[in-house]
Amino acid sequence: MLTLYQRDDCKLCDEAVALLARVHVPDFESVWIDDDVALETRYGIRVPVLRDEDSGCELDWPFDAAGLQAFLGQMRRTGA
Repeated sequence: MLTLYQRDDCKLCDEAVALLARVHVPDFESVWIDDDVALETRYGIRVPVLRDEDSGCELDWPFDAAGLQAFLGQMRRTGA
């Protein structure tokens, strides 16, 4: 399962969501970190961050279509 950690009113987060749509990323869950102290501490300035919940691998912004596809390919190879 994929989770996109993001903030409200975040232009970079909006760009990441648009990129996920363009690359046809399978279903992902959006989690907003703004009101969660633990998530804010963990992801703070790193958002948007795409996380593979099965493997724990994370892809920090900035990422492009090629980087996103490589991340997804790594998930497939590891069986996530």
